[in-house]
Amino acid sequence: MDKRRILILGGTTEARDLADRLGERPDLAVTLSLAGRTLDPAPQPVPVRTGGFGGAEGLVTHLASHAIDLVIDATHPFAKQISANARTASAATGIPLLRLERLGWEEVSGDRWTRVASVTDAVMALGEVPRRVFLTIGRQEAKAFAAAPQHHYLVRSVDPVDPPLDVPDAQYLLARGPFAVENEIALLRAHRIDVVVSKNSGGEATRGKIVAARLLGLPVLLIERPAVADDHRAETVEDALRLADHLLASFRKRGV
Repeated sequence: MDKRRILILGGTTEARDLADRLGERPDLAVTLSLAGRTLDPAPQPVPVRTGGFGGAEGLVTHLASHAIDLVIDATHPFAKQISANARTASAATGIPLLRLERLGWEEVSGDRWTRVASVTDAVMALGEVPRRVFLTIGRQEAKAFAAAPQHHYLVRSVDPVDPPLDVPDAQYLLARGPFAVENEIALLRAHRIDVVVSKNSGGEATRGKIVAARLLGLPVLLIERPAVADDHRAETVEDALRLADHLLASFRKRGV
């Protein structure tokens, strides 16, 4: 059987779930690509490649050399560069691109959100008065908060923040979700947190901190996603499965 080849750009729970579903099909050959930023990634259900492609041009070369029929971008909602590279490579090669991106969290009664456009804006929004900050934006961008050393930081990430923040008062917590609401409440209380800083990543794995902040009446500085228009977009794995079949059929019809 001549299998159709799918490259999934992953790193999210949705990418793993989609790879699991597509990997079961005998008509498909699925590869999951991980950036390699997580030191100890979770096991995956399909063959995995690790590391970057060398920008958009490198991704174009990879798609051609591996005869890829469909690219599925299921990276983190804030992984701007790889998503931009995927759009460029798709346009250059004509290979269809599907974006799988879960919905962000929606504000409900009791939430005390301040929405900001960037990490830099979040640093500024903390203000000058010292606060006890629960910082949960990943290790890559945590260093930006060294610009506000007057605050105490509790930094949670999957991998260590290296080097540590250049601030006088910071604690580090290594943990991988999902996080239960009751545990998040206990954590916020134990560290006497004043404000939570988070990206609007969406999903259930890390939603507990948002609910915990609501129940404790704590403010949340929420970094919003960049607005990007994609031609083919799915918000759930089920939607992605249906759209993937449609795009593969269309690609074949064009005689590629």
